Amino acid sequence: MITASWNDKVIAKSDNTVLVEGNHYFPFADVNFDMLSHSKTETSCHWKGTASYFNIEVDGQSNIDAAFTYKTPKDEASNILDHVAFWRGVQVKVD
Repeated sequence: MITASWNDKVIAKSDNTVLVEGNHYFPFADVNFDMLSHSKTETSCHWKGTASYFNIEVDGQSNIDAAFTYKTPKDEASNILDHVAFWRGVQVKVD
């Protein structure tokens, strides 16, 4: 089982992540979107496409742009469609 947590709150938990470039991408079904809010930030990856970001909100604290997804990934990254990855202090732990 793989968990993503921030400030001691589990944001995602799955036994079905996709590992890409050292990041575990969690299926949407295994992510608690109640803790996420859309960000206006977007970045571009030459082989994955355009990443869209989420802010994490836990107990009145925010972690800006700490989660990301590729809404329409390029063909080479189609396995991360409808998945979310985390960074910026989010603890991703493999149990």
